[in-house]
Amino acid sequence: MSSLQYLTVLGICVALTLPLEVLFGGRVWRRPGRLARAIGPPFVLFAAWDFYAAAAGHWRFSETLATSWRLPFGVPIDELLFFVVVPVCGLLTLEAVRNLTGGRR
Repeated sequence: MSSLQYLTVLGICVALTLPLEVLFGGRVWRRPGRLARAIGPPFVLFAAWDFYAAAAGHWRFSETLATSWRLPFGVPIDELLFFVVVPVCGLLTLEAVRNLTGGRR
């Protein structure tokens, strides 16, 4: 189970924030173009950074906490999922708070 810890945490993040789309009208998933523009550039930047740092030996990824599904240079697939899941959860939370507080312009 420990090798699934990273994926488990990401799954919990999604499970806790996904209802915000429906309950509070986050409209994050209903605007896929906007979502892609928000997530795409940081994903490319941080994925490139991870691959570079791993290839150069600047950092490694836990063999016990991440899955064994590895990409080049030992980067676990979990790491790239992090760059998608966490921003989506953040956007869902932001949009829910905006809708609850009337902060949408």
